[in-house]
Amino acid sequence: MSEAQYLDLVARVWATGDERRDRTGTGTRALFGETMRFDLSDGSVPLLTVKRVYWKTAIRELLWFLAGTRNIRPLVAQGVGIWTDWPLKRFNEATGEGLTQAAFEARILSDDAFAAEWGDLGPVYGAQWRHWPRFPGDSEGIDQIAALVAGLKTNPASRRHIFTGWNVAELDQMALPPCHMTYQYFVSGNKLSGILYQRSCDIGLGLPFNIFEAAVLIRMLAAQCDLEPGELVWMGADCHLYLNHEHLVTELLGREPKGFPTLRLTRRPDDIFGYRFEDFAIDGYDPHPAIPAPVAV
Repeated sequence: MSEAQYLDLVARVWATGDERRDRTGTGTRALFGETMRFDLSDGSVPLLTVKRVYWKTAIRELLWFLAGTRNIRPLVAQGVGIWTDWPLKRFNEATGEGLTQAAFEARILSDDAFAAEWGDLGPVYGAQWRHWPRFPGDSEGIDQIAALVAGLKTNPASRRHIFTGWNVAELDQMALPPCHMTYQYFVSGNKLSGILYQRSCDIGLGLPFNIFEAAVLIRMLAAQCDLEPGELVWMGADCHLYLNHEHLVTELLGREPKGFPTLRLTRRPDDIFGYRFEDFAIDGYDPHPAIPAPVAV
């Protein structure tokens, strides 16, 4: 299915969603239990065209997850600031310094001790994906991604091709509990399909990244397991638009989709952890302009 289903979701949530107070104090309109499906078999990926999505940033974030990293420093070093808001808020509240994002990121890059203390996000996505602890203090943990790849190769018909970031014992240590929390995969013939279950979905800002990264991950897994890409199924629980995103909604609903681009993987490394940013190429991406909107922290 096409990008029209995303626009339909935006329109329905804004028009009929339950208006709610939320953790950030911003307020949302929300619907519960939504689904979208994206066919990946023709090489296309759900990279929205009704607004520019910074796909290079998304790829860098996905590779950061797969590296099992919990510190923002590797992202900041690549010019990616999408995770800076949370540690910056923590630092300013703790110290009263009132640093700007630019000044904070400069200190993250220049000061090892500062980065170790203030750049740490806790055991967020990548830490759980790659190092799920077997007992308190277990820094190595269980590598869910390596286990997933091994399972897909050796027992493709299994119903246990799952990884998750929802570690109940460590939620209170995370800068942000996982929103895109559970992934499951299904092999049919020679095609690999995946489901992403998302407990909380910021439709305006987060969802475009989430569906693109989930589709790219299916492509990476398929390549590593000698399979072809099948379908991405996205399942959202609390699907919301922030009340201060009205301008974004209006702009989106006034635009016509241009058709999804295609993704090429230019190299197949020895394992799924060997991919580099330059291994990903997007062809035919011609989006409408970006629509700036504030992030609720």
